[in-house]
Parts: sequence; C-alpha cells; structure tokens
Amino acid sequence: MILKGKRVLVTGGAGFIGSHLVDALMREDCNVLSIDNLNNGKIDNLNQCKGNKNHKFVLGSVIESSDVAKAMDGVDIVFHLACLGVRHSIKFPFENHYINAQGTLLALEEARKAKVDKFIYCSSSEAYGTALYVPMPESHPTYPHTVYGASKLAGEAYARAYYKTYGLKTVVIRPFNTYGPRSHHEQEAGEMIPKSIIRVLNNMPILIFGNGSQTRDYTYVEDIAKGLIMAAKCDEATGLTLNMGSGFEISIKKIAEMISGMSGVCPPKIKYLKNRPGDVLRLYADSSALNRLTRWKPEVAFEDGLLKTIAWFRSRPEPISTLFAQEKAINWE
Repeated sequence: MILKGKRVLVTGGAGFIGSHLVDALMREDCNVLSIDNLNNGKIDNLNQCKGNKNHKFVLGSVIESSDVAKAMDGVDIVFHLACLGVRHSIKFPFENHYINAQGTLLALEEARKAKVDKFIYCSSSEAYGTALYVPMPESHPTYPHTVYGASKLAGEAYARAYYKTYGLKTVVIRPFNTYGPRSHHEQEAGEMIPKSIIRVLNNMPILIFGNGSQTRDYTYVEDIAKGLIMAAKCDEATGLTLNMGSGFEISIKKIAEMISGMSGVCPPKIKYLKNRPGDVLRLYADSSALNRLTRWKPEVAFEDGLLKTIAWFRSRPEPISTLFAQEKAINWE
C-alpha cells in the first residue's frame, strides 16, 4: 500500500506514541486527522503540525459513536492507539476496559461502516504477561496480569474477528515497551523512564518497585512510529498479529543506573519499595516475523535514545520542579 495522499485517522493522536506517528505520517505526505479527548494526550504534542493544511485535530472520544463516525468519514487508513494505561487499570478497571476494549470495538464497527481500507490496531506486550520463555514470539501464551493487558488482548480479538467475519483488513501490532520524548511522567500515566528522569533532575531518588530484576524490551518511540507505518504499507501483514520490539532485555535496576549516570548523578540514588500489583517480571521480544515481512528494525540504540529523552526533559519550558510536582510516586492507588 502506498500511503502518500491517503487520508489517515490516528486515534489518540495527541498522545505519546500517537503524536510521533502523526509526525511520521506527515513526512509520508498523508492527510492526517488526529482525534483525542486530551485525557492523557496533550495538544502541545502536535504543535509542530500547526498551520499545516494536511493535518487536522478533532477533540473527541473513542467511546462516543458520533465522534468516531464523524472522524471515520472519508478515511482510507485507521491507526487505533487511543487507550488508558497499566497503572490506571489497577485503580479504575471498568473505565480502563471501557476505553480500551469497548472503544476498540466501536472504532472497528465505525471503520467497517465507513469502508476503511485498513485498520492498524496498536496492542501491547502486556497482553502476554510475564515471559515463560524468551525471546517471545507471537505464539507465546497470552496471560495478562492486569485489566490493561486483558483489555488490549480483547481489542486484538475484536480486530481479528472483524477481519474474519467482515473482511475488514486489520493488522495487530504488539509493541513492547516504548520510550522517548513526550513520554508520560504525570500521575497514573507516568512510566518508569520519564518518572525516573524527572526524579533524578530534581535530586530525588529513583523509585524501584520490587528488587529491580524485572526486565523490559525498550524501543525508541520514533522507531515504533516507523514500524506502525511499515506494517500498514505491507499487504502481507493483513490479518496478522506481529510483535514490535528491539530484541533485547534490560533490567529496571540497570536502567535506573544508566539514567543516573547520564544525568551526572554517581553513585545512583535508588529507593526500593514494595512490588507493584500485577507487575510483569520479564519481557523480551521476538520481532523476526515483522522484520521478515517489512524489513523493520530499530535504528536508535537504547543508550542514544535515553540521552535524547533526558535532553528533551531538560529542554522543557517548565521549571523542572513543576514537572516533579506532576509526578506521583505510587501512581496506582
């Protein structure tokens, strides 16, 4: 599929990954419509699109059928990224399910009605739960630990069902952990890397829940955006479920030490707290199927991406103390 000139909808387009995807789609000369309710997304994430006639932002929700139907009108391709995250699901399981699972079902139905050419569903490695063996191929058992992971897995099942039942061309992508500029440090949306950067820059200890031996497979956000686009272009990916990760694992403790060192704090200040509910202990992707189909592979090394992310937070216009005030240490209670 050639994307140039296509009309593309990005749900959650003002979010972390969504806004980087919008940037990448604009470079593909697409006509992009972003829809976001700005719960977690920020309109500032789309500042680079201001004045560009090929981009339009719509304030709307994926659980409002009228908003979604209007956004789908005349669209060729949908990238469905709108969701609420892991920590949110621990405190608000029903709302998390409603947005993530039911919102996906609604988006698929409106895409079917609008005769959309292709629907790309952005799932999550949280659908797997903890690795039983590594690296983890798409055939690895799915045993989500949280309602978030379960809701993303439900969305996958809906996408595959719409392909089988209605012939809607769907592609399910399971990104493993994503990091980079615009990542969330605030409240329940806050993730380990941005939260840790904010804490270090405020001379506060990095928080580790458990002993820090948990591992993750991190990919820089711009590489994730490129991978989503390459999956959309690949006709052979239609109907498939594909992993997207860097193919390496690194412990949470090691990440904390790297962030401290890159920020000039040696030795690192780390505070260990109780285990986080539903925490996944090990993730390590096998992305060979995606690579075989699209030749996608990450281009940004983890160390380089961390430096870019730290520099982005340092360049923010707000005082670093203001960013720290937005961070919540235990963000699931």
